[in-house]
Amino acid sequence: MTSDTRIPTADVTGAQGAIITFAARRMIGRVPDSLGVLWHHRRVMKDAMGIGQKVEGWRELDPSLATFAAMASAATIGCSFCLDFNYFMSRNRDVDAAKVREVPRWRESHLFTPLERRVMEYAEAASQTPPAVTDELSDALLEDLGPAGLVELAARVAFMNMSARMNIALGIRSEHFADACGLPPLAERPAVGASA
Repeated sequence: MTSDTRIPTADVTGAQGAIITFAARRMIGRVPDSLGVLWHHRRVMKDAMGIGQKVEGWRELDPSLATFAAMASAATIGCSFCLDFNYFMSRNRDVDAAKVREVPRWRESHLFTPLERRVMEYAEAASQTPPAVTDELSDALLEDLGPAGLVELAARVAFMNMSARMNIALGIRSEHFADACGLPPLAERPAVGASA
């Protein structure tokens, strides 16, 4: 990790620890340091991971749109762990690598379709405090995605907000998963107020 977390990591032990560390190694190749932070409250860790697994099972949104929404939300909130992890996981979701790399600067990039842009705009707007989703944007996405797709988009963004805000509050930062598999660095998000 780039710096220490706000809570020292605990040793992940016991039968449950063995299962979770095995699953982590199988999914991402190693046990993330962040697991040791969440191990202090196993019920929170288990429930958050369980919700995350359920989110991964939703299928109303195209995997690319789901990935772009999660990453745009993470970029808006500033969660380097979430950006890195979703970038790393995108290689298993058949998402265009050039596009996923550009998500942090999607407004300046010319790679995205109008629908992809609306999805990321929605993710950013829903990640503001207070949320800034407009009726016009919702109407356009309702037409694009249908009711179930729009509900899923809102729920995916909400889950990313929960995860990202918890990670930031706990000091959980990027663990450089994407670097380990040779992905080029993510594009940098422009500074607030910077123009294209």
